[in-house]
Amino acid sequence: MEEYNVTVATGTSEYSGTNNYIYITLVGEKGDSERTTLDNPGLDFCRGAVDEYKVCSPAPLGRVLLVRLEKQRYWVEDNWFCLYVTVAPPGGGTALTFPCYRWLIGDVKVELREGTAMRLSDDTSPQLLAHRKAELQERQALYRWIAWAPGIPKCIEAKTEADLHQDVRFDNEKRSDFESSLHYALLELSLKKLAIRFGKSWDNLEDFKRCFWKLRSPISEYCMEHWKEDSFFGYQCLNGSNPRMIQRCKKLPGNFPVSGDMVQGSLAPRTTLEKELKAGNIYLVDYAIMDGVPTNVIRGKPQYIAAPLCLLYEHPDQGLIPIAIQLGQTPGLDTPIFLPKNPPLAWLLAKIWVRHSEFQVFQLLSHLLRTHLVVEVFCVSTLRQLPAVHPVYKLLAPHLRYTLEINCRGRTQLLSADGIFKRVVSTGGEGLLILAQNEYKVLTYRSLQPYQDFQQRGATKLRNYFYREYSLMLWDAIHSFVSGMVSLYYHYDSDVVEDTELQAWIKDIAEEGFVDVPRFGLARELHNKTELITLLSVAIFTSSAQHAATNNGQFDWCAWVPNTPCTMRHPPPTDKDAVTMEMIMDTLPDVSQTCLEMAITWHLGRPQPDAIPLGQYREQYFTESQAQEVIDKFKQELKEIEEHILTQNEGLELPYLFLLPSRIENSITI
Repeated sequence: MEEYNVTVATGTSEYSGTNNYIYITLVGEKGDSERTTLDNPGLDFCRGAVDEYKVCSPAPLGRVLLVRLEKQRYWVEDNWFCLYVTVAPPGGGTALTFPCYRWLIGDVKVELREGTAMRLSDDTSPQLLAHRKAELQERQALYRWIAWAPGIPKCIEAKTEADLHQDVRFDNEKRSDFESSLHYALLELSLKKLAIRFGKSWDNLEDFKRCFWKLRSPISEYCMEHWKEDSFFGYQCLNGSNPRMIQRCKKLPGNFPVSGDMVQGSLAPRTTLEKELKAGNIYLVDYAIMDGVPTNVIRGKPQYIAAPLCLLYEHPDQGLIPIAIQLGQTPGLDTPIFLPKNPPLAWLLAKIWVRHSEFQVFQLLSHLLRTHLVVEVFCVSTLRQLPAVHPVYKLLAPHLRYTLEINCRGRTQLLSADGIFKRVVSTGGEGLLILAQNEYKVLTYRSLQPYQDFQQRGATKLRNYFYREYSLMLWDAIHSFVSGMVSLYYHYDSDVVEDTELQAWIKDIAEEGFVDVPRFGLARELHNKTELITLLSVAIFTSSAQHAATNNGQFDWCAWVPNTPCTMRHPPPTDKDAVTMEMIMDTLPDVSQTCLEMAITWHLGRPQPDAIPLGQYREQYFTESQAQEVIDKFKQELKEIEEHILTQNEGLELPYLFLLPSRIENSITI
């Protein structure tokens, strides 16, 4: 009789343990062990427990190929989350690790592969080949594509998060925290509205300070003090929640008739607009994508949007500053060009309108479409096409954690016909979908790659563009990490070409997930290692650093609502001399809308208590020492980036810390 030493680890989150019956069978090259009940004296499979057992076999098993776990109900159903199983052969040889990281729900049987990453061509055992095939068939039945709306990336087929399999859902602690924080934010909102309505009327900008209760941050307070300043407006184009819009302006657009005389007073001495255009110091932020988007109706009252053009100048002393704003795409008498020398309230209202467009674009395009929905495509395709033993599955899995559930919640709670955006955002309802469809038509794969993005926008030389500097550092670290991992398993370009599972994965991404994108430019097959490394780097960078850049500061920049209003209640001004404070207050969000914007941006932008920082891996998907060495090198690079960012931000009045590796989550979880 051969005796194997087995350990079974139970998850550490709430309700991971079970009191159901658990059985184990070791499946080897030469046969199976006895089906063994795992039952020690006392309680087994408690939360966080690592239990040890003996499993006997009447004959040597040879190499252990699979661990078969079975769960059967005892009195009541009690789900179980298994982390891993280790198996040490008779005589005390090296123990093998069989990762699980799955829920066992109901009376169920699962078979686990040993943790060494394997491409399809690495497997020769008929049993292991059959296991790969069966796993993918099961997953493809479980995870299916659906078009949530035409003209945007496809998503997981699930009406609500409750339709998702438990393996891709929030842990109980995460679910509880998510729902309680939302309730807390909405409760404070209600108290604020009550207090404000019983106070004086909402009639000047100082009244917005009455919303600053517990929900506040150092940057939001800085916004409150400096939001009217042109230099702060320019700073946000570089390092705010939407830092991807600014582009170098080599020639003024035909629909933006700014003359040199108009802006001469904003330029440095002894220069001209023409000279500054040639020198590369003039930049443009163009919200043409907003043009023609339907507007929301809130409590029976129409809301308004604009499609501004904003010209900016990198002043040698003042930094980046706005020098001309047009609040529509068609110039004319009713679409004047606003300038810093105009009446102060007119210039202020023009900047507010630009920032209002910024809210729509960063929330729905830079944040939702270009991170959440893009990463969901990778998530669904990975679950459908790559078995858990595949090296690319192991590499991506930690970076796809919770993404399906948070996206389902976003579709039902934020973006639906009766969701929060419909209640408070000027593009809520039909408008948000049309805006997303507009962006999807022009979305490119190249724009998801930082070096390509900055180069295309001509934004490689802007000073104090911390988002650019730090995101490139992070891209380099991620790219180096991915390159190291890929090279462990793909030695030649032909290894990539001949991996049929990998080719099915990229085909699913291109033909299903990103269907009907005329300009996306992602091939439907992988031709070499370089293409694979770039694609995986895009997936990991987008799910971590890019999401952090657009999500984590949303409360900071939006809590002082006049700085980034979610809606506007009157149309853009047509007469610069007619702008009054009463007009500004009547245009900005009302009390209810202001409180709701603060509550939701706090809820969505706050640090998550169960966050796993970039490069930290709780689950040991890779068991090989070479892979662990690559991971350790990645962690060291991130540590050096962290130290560089902290050193560079010492003493800054307005530090940029959104891309600190310790503040970037591995995946999109909020």
